[in-house]
Amino acid sequence: MIFVYRVTAGQEKVVTDVLKNKITKDRLPIYAIALLEDMRGYLILEAEDEVVARQAAMKIPHIKGVLSKSMGIEEIAPLIETRTTKLQIAKGDVVELVSGPFKGEKAKIIKIDESKDEVTVELLEVAVPIPVTIKINIVKIYKKAE
Repeated sequence: MIFVYRVTAGQEKVVTDVLKNKITKDRLPIYAIALLEDMRGYLILEAEDEVVARQAAMKIPHIKGVLSKSMGIEEIAPLIETRTTKLQIAKGDVVELVSGPFKGEKAKIIKIDESKDEVTVELLEVAVPIPVTIKINIVKIYKKAE
């Protein structure tokens, strides 16, 4: 059965490590723990039953609770399947930043790091051009390089 833990946002990795240690120490029948980047504040856990899931969560900091209803695999399948929608960005393209502190600014692509899904851009409308490294998903193409 699949259960969902509500955890403090940003503490998912810490809770996962503590939970893993408790599971191995107490030999609890828990089969998998999923930490999804898109679901901040939640952990997905596959356990034998609800009692085991609640027992594993006891006395672990940052776990706020276990959702009372178990989930089926078909409900979480869209969350765990990989998406390969690559943005066609090239060095020299002019992009617009869609979020973050520079939202709405235009910038030129200097470097692309596909392994980390990051781009280094140079802001165009500033007095001193400074290279800024940002995630690739917060840019949209404004003008392609010639």
